[in-house]
Amino acid sequence: MHFTVYCLDHDNMVERRLAHYEAHKAYLAKAPIRTIMSGPLLAGDQQTMIGSFFLYEADDIAEVMRFNSSDPFNEAGIWRTVDIRPFLKRVDNR
Repeated sequence: MHFTVYCLDHDNMVERRLAHYEAHKAYLAKAPIRTIMSGPLLAGDQQTMIGSFFLYEADDIAEVMRFNSSDPFNEAGIWRTVDIRPFLKRVDNR
């Protein structure tokens, strides 16, 4: 099953986000679930990072929730909100 994870940062988190980026990247690399796609969400200026988006493949939502809760960005208090939802992929034009 696929799951989207949509995370919005607290205000003024760019420096904290960059300080934890290497730990976050290493954490994703050793994921027990498959990361299909991930990257930062951007503000209207198309440069300022304001959150994170992930598309995961996992057996169930509880597995994704456990993994996300231990993400270094989450543990550092960067994300203000985290929304995890099942996703049914119908089209993939990659």
